[in-house]
Amino acid sequence: MRQLIFNPARRGPKMTIACFISGSGTNYREIAAKNPDHNYVVFTNRPGCEGIAIARANQHQVVELSQAHYLRDARKKYGAGNVPRNCLERTKYEQDLCRLLENGIGGEPDLICLAGYDQWLTDWIVDRYYPRILNVHPGDTTRGYDGLHWIPSARAILAGEEAVRSTLFIVDKGKDTGPVLLQSDPIDIRETLANPDTGGNPDLLKGFSAIKNFAKIHTIKTYEDFKVQAGIELFTMMEDIGAKLQNALKVMGDWKIYPLAVHDLIAPGRVAIDGRVVYIDGKEMPEYGYRQESF
Repeated sequence: MRQLIFNPARRGPKMTIACFISGSGTNYREIAAKNPDHNYVVFTNRPGCEGIAIARANQHQVVELSQAHYLRDARKKYGAGNVPRNCLERTKYEQDLCRLLENGIGGEPDLICLAGYDQWLTDWIVDRYYPRILNVHPGDTTRGYDGLHWIPSARAILAGEEAVRSTLFIVDKGKDTGPVLLQSDPIDIRETLANPDTGGNPDLLKGFSAIKNFAKIHTIKTYEDFKVQAGIELFTMMEDIGAKLQNALKVMGDWKIYPLAVHDLIAPGRVAIDGRVVYIDGKEMPEYGYRQESF
């Protein structure tokens, strides 16, 4: 059944937007800056993180709840880095944070924006709010360029891409698998690595060529194979290149498409979803969603 993500005819023109942050809060900053007139609440699992200062300066409500003591026993039980996504401890944490959040704002938020939030969501919270949770990813999720930080850019390079994109999607129960709402303009890899304004330099371009040649000679097309076969020097170069691309995607991708999706598409009631199919202005979107260059 097709449903609007937000219906201003029923809810009024102002949304209550919950931004979940764990660090700098820059995605939240950009969302709020585009339209300060909505009602914002900022939640963090890392009390006192840098983004909270931005929220307080904006006079936005802040909710803080550390996950540390919730997951302490789970880490002992399963091992650090192996705590299951849907374990009881994670679910209990989310139930408590949602209780705090909803008590603070007097109901459910109209939209949740994961804005640099570093915790894996459980099925419980996805079921509670779907399709009202958004996330942005520094890669093209429709091509399977998943992973944290710079790894999506590494996947794109090894797949033979000449450009990278950010993807804004509706969070489902998978790993960066939700229906895509919007993608950024393509960011040319070589131009970015050559441009001093984006931290580029000749050494990065040489490293990029070396990586491409190595991958071609050894018929490497995946990050996993590259990680095994590349030496430390080449792997470090890939990490440096990926980090530069990730930062460029943040500035030219994330900071543009997140505010655009929230304020220009969702807030006016233009976005609907039926199953995994996204509609904008009643038109069915392709798998990659709206492209930023369409605007």
